[in-house]
Amino acid sequence: MPDPHLSKPKPHPRTELRRSIGLTLLVFYGLGTTIGAGIYVLIGATVARAGAQAPLSFLLAAVVMAFSAASFAEFSGRIPQAAGEAAYVEAGFGWPWLALGTGLAMVFAASVSSAAIALGATGYIGTLLPAPAPLLTVAVVGGIAVLAGWGVRESVGFAAVMTVIEILGLAAIIGAGFLGDPGMLADLPATLPALGDGTAWAGVMGASLIAFFAFIGFDDMVNLVEETRDPARTMPRAILLTLATVTVLYVLVVFVAVRAVPPAELAESDAPVGLLFHRLTGLSPVAITLIAIVATLNGIIIQMIMAARVLYGLARRGALPARLGRVHPRSRTPVAATALVGAFVLALALVFPLDRLAETTSTVILTVFTLVNLALIRVKRSGVAAPAGVFTVPGVVPVLGAIFSAALLAGSLWFG
Repeated sequence: MPDPHLSKPKPHPRTELRRSIGLTLLVFYGLGTTIGAGIYVLIGATVARAGAQAPLSFLLAAVVMAFSAASFAEFSGRIPQAAGEAAYVEAGFGWPWLALGTGLAMVFAASVSSAAIALGATGYIGTLLPAPAPLLTVAVVGGIAVLAGWGVRESVGFAAVMTVIEILGLAAIIGAGFLGDPGMLADLPATLPALGDGTAWAGVMGASLIAFFAFIGFDDMVNLVEETRDPARTMPRAILLTLATVTVLYVLVVFVAVRAVPPAELAESDAPVGLLFHRLTGLSPVAITLIAIVATLNGIIIQMIMAARVLYGLARRGALPARLGRVHPRSRTPVAATALVGAFVLALALVFPLDRLAETTSTVILTVFTLVNLALIRVKRSGVAAPAGVFTVPGVVPVLGAIFSAALLAGSLWFG
């Protein structure tokens, strides 16, 4: 097995990426790529399966996700490179073709996700600004691509501002719920079904499979490792802080939801968070529409940044044309890679029906999670010690991460 420490980019004489992202911006980036379409859409689906026990489904999904998050956190210190997933898989298996496939799979998943989100953004914007949908789509994707190529600090800073607005929308729901019923937190343990209630537990487990996808996002963070200050220390902390923050927000929002709106009504709603927001605050639907626009724009820029960094990292490793690995001397960003991602996203958004492709995204990501966990198992068993100061996890963590990811993958294929 190759030494993971030898899996480094080839010497490159051109401009390097700028290390300008600290812990705060990185956490906001992680929150922005995790919060959004997942929680805004999935509340209704989880409640439909788990009913009043839906908060437990999100908690279980967070526990499952934690094992893979910890594996990514260790790898980000062992191999601090863009195109992280590809580098991790190559370090574990020693197969360049599998590493390339992993990296391209992540680019594909991020591009399909960006295109789907762009269509969602176009729909929301169209309710406030009547214009032909294709024109709005071009404007949204083109504008976000320009911002992503402008500079990583500027684009991640923009994403951080958008993330704050997204979080404020969720915080408003939580705050309104607790103002209406200050003692509700004491009832949270009541969402735990009795051990012998097989029907309830089946609903909770089924809903956890859905809720899992609302936690996907930390895998995008590792692709900014070459632009992160003190990455061996900053990246693991950011990943774990992001997961903890998202877990608290999700559990509280869903808990408020099942108490404020009858589960059957929530499950049947096409816009469950909008229904909940209006029911709790009495504000105009325009408010939640604006927040939804913010959430969708944020999702697009974050996915584009991640996909461009994966292409950049693969090019730097010699797996793709060198042009994609070039950094613009002024913006210090991979402009060619960003432009290619933007063009691909725009083509998908304008030409292809995305329903089936969007379903494929989750399958791709779970496959990558399984491979990354297996790769860390192999690296640990090889006896290669992590560099001093790098965050590490016990050997059982990637084992459980691989088992849970493979189980969710099988479940998604079976029930899909």
